[in-house]
Amino acid sequence: QVQLVESGGGLVQPGGSLGLSCAASGINLRFYDMNWYRQAPGKERELVAGIASSGNTVYSDSVKGRFTISRDNAKSTVFLQMNNLKPDDTAVYYCYAAGVWGERSQYWGQGTQVTVSS
Repeated sequence: QVQLVESGGGLVQPGGSLGLSCAASGINLRFYDMNWYRQAPGKERELVAGIASSGNTVYSDSVKGRFTISRDNAKSTVFLQMNNLKPDDTAVYYCYAAGVWGERSQYWGQGTQVTVSS
């Protein structure tokens, strides 16, 4: 009954922008730290950005200044705004929820493909 569904992926040219959404159902988003991971072919899955239940954010060095993570607990949705995209940003992007305040459940979304290419 818990589900994270990513959307917004697609093909974009270098320097372009793309916005990803993660819609969560079956959980109260207020009790979860939310994260975006990505995985490119042949590479390990890596943390892109995270936003704690408090609203504090963290970004990988490779996307700092270009990506922005945000959340809307009332809409049970997490966003990743990606600007100035580069070919190295090409990957499947996954939404990941980690429970806090005694809620230790963890959930992954199915992923959405982002391709940055001319």
